[in-house]
Amino acid sequence: MSERASERVPAVERWLAWRYLATRQREGFVSFIAIFSLIGVALGVATLIVVLSVMGGFRELLIGRIIGMNGHVVVMARDGLLQAKPDLLAVLQSVPNVRGVRLTLERQALVSANGQTRGAVLRGVPRDDLLSRQIVASNIVQGDIAEFGRKPGVVIGEQLRRAMRLRVGDMITVVTHRLNESGTIAPRYTDYEVLASFSSRRYEFDNTLVFVPLQALQEELEYGPETVSSIDLELMDAAAAPALAARLAKTLGRDDLKIADWLSLNSRFAGALQVERVMMFIILSLIVLVAAMNVVASFTMLVRVKRGSIAILRTMGAGSGTIMRAFFMSAAAVGLVGTIIGTALGLLVCASMPAIIGALTRMTNAGGSGVNWVEIEFIASMPVRVQATEVVAVAIVAIVLSLAAAAYPAWRSTRVEPVEGLRYE
Repeated sequence: MSERASERVPAVERWLAWRYLATRQREGFVSFIAIFSLIGVALGVATLIVVLSVMGGFRELLIGRIIGMNGHVVVMARDGLLQAKPDLLAVLQSVPNVRGVRLTLERQALVSANGQTRGAVLRGVPRDDLLSRQIVASNIVQGDIAEFGRKPGVVIGEQLRRAMRLRVGDMITVVTHRLNESGTIAPRYTDYEVLASFSSRRYEFDNTLVFVPLQALQEELEYGPETVSSIDLELMDAAAAPALAARLAKTLGRDDLKIADWLSLNSRFAGALQVERVMMFIILSLIVLVAAMNVVASFTMLVRVKRGSIAILRTMGAGSGTIMRAFFMSAAAVGLVGTIIGTALGLLVCASMPAIIGALTRMTNAGGSGVNWVEIEFIASMPVRVQATEVVAVAIVAIVLSLAAAAYPAWRSTRVEPVEGLRYE
């Protein structure tokens, strides 16, 4: 074959592929199925991108609230309380990627007000630490957090405040205990003013946490000024927490300390989110697989309809490779175009999610009377986090399935014998 003729072969194959996709009266039903296969691939890809992005947004929001309250890496004593010596703090502050070191003293207690008594977690923190903790400082519902540490007062969770029917300025009694010299346990009562309330949208925080100035809690429990429950490290990169925790344990070399990262402390929760994400990816990929099976069915039917045309091309000198590549390009085009349209549609839906959720909220009256918006805001806000790696993975899966679906009809086209194809033409 001459050099000019060899250059015309790809153009001929492309022309044949386009002709196979064109709708004709005889094979109109086949083209109808192919169009709906393209729509199926597009919807499957768009659904995958939207669902994975929404799940990623919820995962990031949930983990952000856990980390925002507890820190990325936690240093604790294996037995009893931890002594935050200056030399230990200096080592922790000098570790690369550490943005902040927070001291925390926690104690189980009872809180009493308005004739009600509830269990609570007292968390003693320095004033500057609480003011810089965005999950609290940025979510103040009532009161002024700036007064924390300046007078004997506490900052409590919004759900706890509501349950005990408290208002800013009311007094709350904190009941702790101490061990007497005789070995008996004696209760200790301390009154604090409610300075502010916060809403982190996490029930276990909003319903139990009571922030107390660290020095005041140490004095109340008769602890020294260096006694804490844990030292929380805030990192610049949360993903580096596991590696940093392992490296820090080797650096300190202290068997009396336990160093854990946020991932190990919340392994069940994070593992459940990861398993759910993987399973949703697999299940929703079946939508693309079903659409790809429709491509197989429609183009296998097209091969049968086009037997006469294939036979004529073969008798004119067209090789089986030319016919196979033409059918492959035709079938693959359905999946590729569907993938492109689905990716664009999925990204458009993700970008428009706030407007979509706002419209649905108005249509369903989700924020109507009698509904606490704070309680449903976590769902109604529909956080979205689009990751390029996830979008690329979805596109690759869709393309691979589409190419695999195109392979069988293309192979079937090479099995048509010219004599058999021309018998009824």
